[in-house]
Amino acid sequence: MTRSPRAPREPRPPASPIKRVHARFVSVSWHDFALFFLPIALLCALVIGLTIWLVDPAPPKTITISAGPRDSSFWPTAMRYKEILARDGVTLNVLPSEGSLQNLQRLADPKQHVDLGLVQGGVSSGISTKSLVSLGSMFYAPVVVFYRGAGLTQLSQFKGMRLAIGREGSGTRVLSLDLLKANGIVPGGPTQLLPLDGQQAVQELIQGRIDAAILTGDSATRAMMLRLERVPGISPMDFVQAKAYTRLFSYLDEIDLPPGVLDLGQNIPDHTIHLISPTVELIARNNLHPALSDLLIQAAIEVHGRSGLLQRAGEFPSPSEHEFQISDDAARYYKSGKSFLYRTLPFWLASLADRLVVLLVPIIVLLIPGLRIVPALYAWRVKSRIYRWYGALITIERAALSEATVEERRTLLNRLDHIEESVNRLKMPLAYADAFYVLREHIGFVRARLMGQPMQAAAQD
Repeated sequence: MTRSPRAPREPRPPASPIKRVHARFVSVSWHDFALFFLPIALLCALVIGLTIWLVDPAPPKTITISAGPRDSSFWPTAMRYKEILARDGVTLNVLPSEGSLQNLQRLADPKQHVDLGLVQGGVSSGISTKSLVSLGSMFYAPVVVFYRGAGLTQLSQFKGMRLAIGREGSGTRVLSLDLLKANGIVPGGPTQLLPLDGQQAVQELIQGRIDAAILTGDSATRAMMLRLERVPGISPMDFVQAKAYTRLFSYLDEIDLPPGVLDLGQNIPDHTIHLISPTVELIARNNLHPALSDLLIQAAIEVHGRSGLLQRAGEFPSPSEHEFQISDDAARYYKSGKSFLYRTLPFWLASLADRLVVLLVPIIVLLIPGLRIVPALYAWRVKSRIYRWYGALITIERAALSEATVEERRTLLNRLDHIEESVNRLKMPLAYADAFYVLREHIGFVRARLMGQPMQAAAQD
């Protein structure tokens, strides 16, 4: 039996030399980690920064109040606020002014660096107050009329006389003009309306150069009223029409000056005097920080909460609305008091904690999910260095399975050598070393196919 001669074998491509592994294994690939972590961290920082700036900025350390004349009751009130706020590290700058009208004008003017003002009712006519809110009514500012003589009970009885109605820019002047107008007395008539207020008006009345002086809360101090009561021939006017005034002017209240309230020993006054009175409100711009709003109302409670010449204990401060809307923060304070943080912690620490609570929202919404995504993106980034070579390996393997010539196989081996050399120079975290070595095994598998060797031989190599 004769054997047929065997066909000559096609020469195999020469075996490639074993490549040295130059791969670098590290515990963590910080470059890959930072590639995903930093954008998320920057986004969270941006959102948190915007939240702090737009939602709850830190309360300012310094604010300014427009008070009133230094000889009025407004000035010591503002100085008491200053003293109380200083306990919590807040500086209150106190500006003197001509009175309520100028205080309101400063607040309404955005160019003026004023945050607060003491404003009595009845002076807002013709002034835009859309950007202003009230922190509450603080105290009465009674209208007190002292005149030379006795027995007068109506403002209309002063027609033709010389009247001090308050200096320009004062709330006293604005209110006086409104009340006199309702009684038929207007500027330019027979009645002389003089721009005198406070000590100057009192001195002129005592010396007989004027017939009457209309004083209000910022100028009608207890000491001043007591001084005038003791001057012979000068009397306070009894507003017997007080109820009518409160019906015609919504910002007025009826109050009584009871016998002996100025001096019990000498029983001054010796009878009840009916008065009309607007209330003085603490007015602020509507961007006042909520923490400062609470602090100011707390100071007002300390200053105005006790009983006094014209009020009962606890009557002021009050959230009653007159000409200005009560701010939301003030309404919340009057309803439920200070928040838990401000009740239990010092002001600066409570302010910081309050802002940190606001920051929890963007942290929970963005940062926590972002930090959970970073490990997955990191793993995908590292594994993508391995997986991107499998497409090239599949292409080479498919070419090896076809009837390729020696030259074509040599070209495929060169491509495989390039892949292997690139893989051997990879920088890999130790946690993914298994994927690295699996890829090298697969490169060896494809090399065995190209060289026509069984896979076991590739494994032995």
